[in-house]
Amino acid sequence: MSLTLILPMSAFALAASISPGPVNLVCLSSGTRYPLSQGLVFVTGATLGFVVLFFAVGLGLYSLLTVIPGLDQALRWAGVAFLLYMSVRLFRDNGRLPEGEAQRAPGFMAGALMQWLNPKAWLASASGIGAYTSGSDLQQVLLFAALYLPICWLSLGSWVYAGAFLRRYLHRPAVLVVVNRTLAVLLAGSCVYLLLE
Repeated sequence: MSLTLILPMSAFALAASISPGPVNLVCLSSGTRYPLSQGLVFVTGATLGFVVLFFAVGLGLYSLLTVIPGLDQALRWAGVAFLLYMSVRLFRDNGRLPEGEAQRAPGFMAGALMQWLNPKAWLASASGIGAYTSGSDLQQVLLFAALYLPICWLSLGSWVYAGAFLRRYLHRPAVLVVVNRTLAVLLAGSCVYLLLE
């Protein structure tokens, strides 16, 4: 593989991973609410979930959406339902930072599942595979997935670190409530976008 292929793939992976989206907002929220280690568990789940999805799309999974009637709509509605569930959890948060064992951050499986129910992840996978690989070239798909792995993890991790940075200035529960509700509204807003798209 030449550098002329690796650089554009990496740039695409970075743009798709770091741009705001539902998973990024949950990462930011996790950083403001929970210890970094818990936020990074979510990031790891979301990254591995995405890379598996990306690889599956590269092997032809995306074509199922065109073959099976209604599958794309079912995926869209399941994604919207999951994102709304996460929005409601975030909106109802009381703004008090958890202490001790009561901390329940979104975990590894929530991150992985969120990617599979996230139409942005499906679109990024399909458009990346279509633009940078020759559909049936397994070596190119593997290279792209291998590039995506660290880029996606670092991109999502940067959102958790941004949340942890904000946490230093959010000592009052009332301020954190405002931040959480703003993020919840943005997350719910992304659902409206997904329905209108």
